[in-house]
Amino acid sequence: MKAKEFDQAFDEGLDSIDEHIDWSSAQRPGLETRRINIDFPEWMIAALDREASRLGIARQAVVKTWLAERLDQGKRG
Repeated sequence: MKAKEFDQAFDEGLDSIDEHIDWSSAQRPGLETRRINIDFPEWMIAALDREASRLGIARQAVVKTWLAERLDQGKRG
């Protein structure tokens, strides 16, 4: 399948593109994860937990979302 045909099939949402991709080895460049440890004071953890509960998401998701928003602002500013 040529790139132009592949792009058209993808844009049209056709399932036939799956046969041309090895999804088991697919990668998202720049989005690989690495584990880090951060120590927070108790009051921050409590505040994060309250916000996570309010949003119905995990504490880690709150931290990731807030950091991503702040870093994105830094790129624009």
